[in-house]
Amino acid sequence: MDKSDLKILDELQRDAGLSTAEIAERVGLSQSQCWRRLASLKETGVIRDQVTRMNRRKLGFDAMVFAHVKVTAHGRANLDEFTTAVMKYPEITECHAIMGPFDFLLRIVTKDMDAYEKFVFGKLSRVPGVQEINSTMALSEIKSTSALPIETLM
Repeated sequence: MDKSDLKILDELQRDAGLSTAEIAERVGLSQSQCWRRLASLKETGVIRDQVTRMNRRKLGFDAMVFAHVKVTAHGRANLDEFTTAVMKYPEITECHAIMGPFDFLLRIVTKDMDAYEKFVFGKLSRVPGVQEINSTMALSEIKSTSALPIETLM
């Protein structure tokens, strides 16, 4: 991956709606060169997907909670059940395996705290192997981005 690829990626992560022609112009490549590079970046998995980020609050999702989850020793041996459950619940927007006293950090988005409580007691706490859930509600989002610090690689 060279500097041109990094420039393409930087432009795309700022605005995934740019056309190939617009990206090519911004990074100083021909449209065909840019298209080939984009195809390669997608084929190699560097570009996973292109999505539109939405304002959760404007859609009525007022609760964003970070839940630390500890699984039992038996649960650790059968993590497939936990990961399958995580994948099926759209309320869980991120899941990270972490080090420390908990095993996973989940980012959960719901309409409100009542909906969060219903999700935790009705779904998450019933996942086999879940031993403990420690929740922290976000009061506000100071910074929320999916952009990677690509400029530090150039």
